[in-house]
Amino acid sequence: MTGSDDKSGRRGPLLVLPAAAYLMIFFVLPLIIVLVISFVERGRAGGVRSPLAPTIQYYIRLVDPLYVGIFFKSARIALLVTGVCVLLGYPLAVFIGRSPPRLRSPLLMLVMIPFWTNFLVRTYAMKQLLGAEGGINGLLLWLGLIHSPLSLIFNEFSVVLGLVYGYFPFAVLPMYASIEKFDLTLMEAASDLGANLRRAFLQVMLPLTFPGVLAAIVLVFVPVVGAFITPDIMGGGKVEMIGTLINRQFGVARNWPFGSAMSLALMVMVVAGVLYYLRSSEEKERPI
Repeated sequence: MTGSDDKSGRRGPLLVLPAAAYLMIFFVLPLIIVLVISFVERGRAGGVRSPLAPTIQYYIRLVDPLYVGIFFKSARIALLVTGVCVLLGYPLAVFIGRSPPRLRSPLLMLVMIPFWTNFLVRTYAMKQLLGAEGGINGLLLWLGLIHSPLSLIFNEFSVVLGLVYGYFPFAVLPMYASIEKFDLTLMEAASDLGANLRRAFLQVMLPLTFPGVLAAIVLVFVPVVGAFITPDIMGGGKVEMIGTLINRQFGVARNWPFGSAMSLALMVMVVAGVLYYLRSSEEKERPI
């Protein structure tokens, strides 16, 4: 080993130190604090009891059918939103990826425009659009298709629509990155070998662009399953998800231990689900 290699080897840990310190301070340490809070009793006026009194009652409460149902409902809504984003985003990503190079940047800019505005502002804009006096009901009334405003807000439909609108770009961008690298001549080769368009897509294009689809699934599902701003605004308090429940425990109820226990349970559920999905996807891609 030369002297320069030896210096580079010693310099490596120093370069990683800032990132490691950042993760330790802003991720590991808060996670430890949340873990500790979840095992102590709630104070009379909220927060945590002083001195700390260890307990596991809040984890026992999590198996209550009410909270189990909310967990499953959150997962169901997150899966639905993820599925809609991927199914609608994949054709759009293909269209952008196959467009002439001079048009790709403007099209990608249109996809990313929502990022330029505050998430809260976009959610309220969607709420106004779906309201009784919003644009959709106004258009339907003007066309004479309905005689009274439809109930499009404060239900699960509006929550799903708001989440799809908010996280749709997270699905399009990673799929576009994979599709742009895809060699279109492979589809032509499959067609020359007798495969129709459907078979060529399922057996050639989709497997080769699946890493982008997988990234889109993770990028949408993980934040949606714990979302609380959109369900709270678009659901009007009528659509309970685990994110809104956790937010209420820390805010209104001031039950920090129970909120911490639910947060950790949600994190474990999401990490376990994502790891299982990634492992099953890797096994499917292995040659027999």
